[in-house]
Amino acid sequence: MNALKAYKNEDSGSELEDEVLMEETADPEEVAKRLGLDLNPVTDIVPFASASHIAESSKVAVYDPKAKEIGYNPKYEELFKPEQGPANPFKSDKQKAPKNMLTGYVEKAHINPVSFENEIRTFNTLGYATNPSNQGGNSLVGNMAKAETHGRTNILDPSLKTGLQKRKRAANYDASDIEGFTGPWAKYGDEKTVAKADPELQKEMDEYMRQKRAQSRAGRKKAKEIEHIIEETVTCHIKDHPDYKEKSFMKVPMFTGATLRPDFTPHRCFPPTKLMHTYKGHTKPINAIRWLPGSAHLFLSCGMDARVKLWEVFGNRKCIQTYVGHKLPIKDTCFNNDGTEFITASFDNYVKLWDTETGQVKQRFTTGHRAFCVKFNPDEDKQNIFLAGMQNKKIIQWDTRTGEVEQEYDRHLGSVNSVTFFDDNRRFCSTSDDKSIRIWEWGIPVDTKLIQNAGLHSIPTMTKAPNEKWIVGQAMDNRLVLFQLVDDKLKFSKKHAFRGHNVSGYACSPDFSPEMSFICSGDAQGRVFVWDWNTHKVVTRWKAHENVCISTLWHPHEKSRMITAGWDGEIKMWN
Repeated sequence: MNALKAYKNEDSGSELEDEVLMEETADPEEVAKRLGLDLNPVTDIVPFASASHIAESSKVAVYDPKAKEIGYNPKYEELFKPEQGPANPFKSDKQKAPKNMLTGYVEKAHINPVSFENEIRTFNTLGYATNPSNQGGNSLVGNMAKAETHGRTNILDPSLKTGLQKRKRAANYDASDIEGFTGPWAKYGDEKTVAKADPELQKEMDEYMRQKRAQSRAGRKKAKEIEHIIEETVTCHIKDHPDYKEKSFMKVPMFTGATLRPDFTPHRCFPPTKLMHTYKGHTKPINAIRWLPGSAHLFLSCGMDARVKLWEVFGNRKCIQTYVGHKLPIKDTCFNNDGTEFITASFDNYVKLWDTETGQVKQRFTTGHRAFCVKFNPDEDKQNIFLAGMQNKKIIQWDTRTGEVEQEYDRHLGSVNSVTFFDDNRRFCSTSDDKSIRIWEWGIPVDTKLIQNAGLHSIPTMTKAPNEKWIVGQAMDNRLVLFQLVDDKLKFSKKHAFRGHNVSGYACSPDFSPEMSFICSGDAQGRVFVWDWNTHKVVTRWKAHENVCISTLWHPHEKSRMITAGWDGEIKMWN
């Protein structure tokens, strides 16, 4: 009211507005009546009622259903009345149900554990159980057909037979009965003993077991070994072996015109000038040739025709023996120190140990991968151990006595091409397709030094000098690179190399003259190059083969005798 009066007395901007305002606000009650306002409202002040009073007057439970405690004692009808208020129309009946935990409503119940376990086992075994909702205990739940079959009995009924009972044994625990005592090892009471099967049935059983054994891993491995054993043969091409004096071809001949003592070295060597003999016998390219250690009156050759041949150097210069034992081409071969045994590495993933004189295969080795090079340990006390450079970037150390792998040298990043011993055979170096040379200590699978220069190409083959102070490698950039052996170190000589030949893509193995005055090598065009060791200049060269000249060997006891092997399948001797 005072506000309306004050508003009435306020000074207006114009007399016309004042007159209109005075007319409209002359009577406050009239204005309130027009606006529908009650200027004197009646307020009914009632004391605050308790929850029990409201619940008693309205008959509605006024408590929080989620409350843990109630401050009064409501009746059952009040406590379990439905909740008041708007309901969520999107809730299912399951969601609307009362819960006291996330998954539902849990109540404590007192159950006899024996009865509960009995019903659980009955239901799991027979498929039915007593209905827990029926207080009388006469109704069942589950598979009623099985219940009728078993006469509504439970699992504890001794007359019940489910077919899962333990078989009884015909046991005799009387220890005084010496012949009939069985103890706990007696046979089953219903077990029938058959003395022997019918002949036809036994034949079928044997055939079935044979097929099962052949299909197993051990059976396949044994069949593969038997297959290789069947194919391993040796052919002797000389008539009188041994001769009437019981003299073997392994014995050093006496009348050859050359000194074949192992310690003899000629004082001065000369490059050969003429062809002396051509060995023919291989039908495909030759991969490697090796002198017989010591006397070098024989040499071994292997090639793509999966044959290994032993040849004479003096006398009739004919093939003595042919060894057949591989299915695929032979990549490399190596003699032991006395020449009585040699190993061959083939593309059929097998490395085999042969007896040189008899041709018998003494041992077979395989890891499932190809071996590109093989080398016996030169130590006399380690003639049963050899190394194999594998295609899977590893160097495998095998024991020929046990046939087991002793050590694996796994550090290369490409296929291993060659292995060369030095430092009194305490160390060896290996070359690989990864363009690196790694130095190893014998028996330690961690390389001690890595040689990998920017200008160094892959080296597929290496040869150690007779004085054991140098190692020469055939690099794929048409060079013979040199490595100097200083104590236990291998130093790459960057400034010294032999050039002039073309060997890119071919593992042409070089060799030294016995007194270290010359070095020789073949090339991809079938030529033979001879360099002077001191000046590194080409002394002579000639056309030796129609195809690649893959290997050259200078005789260790002759001044100018040399043999060369080519991919035309021929071996030629020069002098």
